[in-house]
Amino acid sequence: MVQSPCIRVTRGQSDDIIERIIAVLCTYRNDHPRAAIDLYRQNSVSVKIRIIDEAFGEMNRPERSDHVWKYLASLSEDDQNEVGSVILLTPEETERSIANFEFENPVLSKL
Repeated sequence: MVQSPCIRVTRGQSDDIIERIIAVLCTYRNDHPRAAIDLYRQNSVSVKIRIIDEAFGEMNRPERSDHVWKYLASLSEDDQNEVGSVILLTPEETERSIANFEFENPVLSKL
């Protein structure tokens, strides 16, 4: 498992694209110090990101996505295309979220 001061890579190896995504997400983390951010490469063309942030409690789903993509938009188009999913939860939502369960227990990809 690769570790960053701001972000956890929960499985697999890091690569250049993951490192660039981490740099952007560290900016988010600096702006939201209570957020927990994890990511991993699901397969050769997809990175999964999970952000757990109590600040999302004040936002609906589209607002959460818009808020986070303001940060991810600074990535190149090619790097953005590697982002396969972004799971945005409050701490209270993690227990009942199917997306969170799938993040914690991923199905192996054949890609």
